Amino acid sequence: MTELLPDAPPATPDPAPAPLTLRVPTEEDAYAWHQVFDHPEVMEFLGGRSSELSLYYEFTARQRRHDAEHGFCLWTVLDEAGQVVGFTGAQPWPHPWGPAGEIEIGWRLARTAWGRGYATAAARMTLERLRAAGVERVVAMVNTRNERSLAVARRLGMEPGETIPIPGHEGEEARCFRLAL
Repeated sequence: MTELLPDAPPATPDPAPAPLTLRVPTEEDAYAWHQVFDHPEVMEFLGGRSSELSLYYEFTARQRRHDAEHGFCLWTVLDEAGQVVGFTGAQPWPHPWGPAGEIEIGWRLARTAWGRGYATAAARMTLERLRAAGVERVVAMVNTRNERSLAVARRLGMEPGETIPIPGHEGEEARCFRLAL
């Protein structure tokens, strides 16, 4: 006779990231973004260093305008303690090359926020907000050497598409991921 063993406890899933909050960037967030992105690893695929503070003021103002006009933008990500840890969100593709006319989803986090599931969790929150705003599809342009962001795009269920040379960055390419919402 076969002895029945008690049911084994269920496998423990990976811990969920702490609750995150997304908000339309404030003028003060320009300084916070400048600070949290001022790390060579964060900026490795974006020129190697953080932009001048004045550019972050312009960038956050543009995001407030995008939110007012489109109902979405690159939102500031706050961790469970209310600290700025980066941004995630979407905006119309801002360059003359690549997926012109498309809505691009993107994310950038402070180095100290890496490896906690924040990028994927915040990007999923973004996708829900975009669906609610009536966006039908998004793209993500990811440097082909940026393994962390490639993994986030895959975890979101995005389909890899064409590879496009990045103008002004000899030998660099971006993979265009697509997702129907």
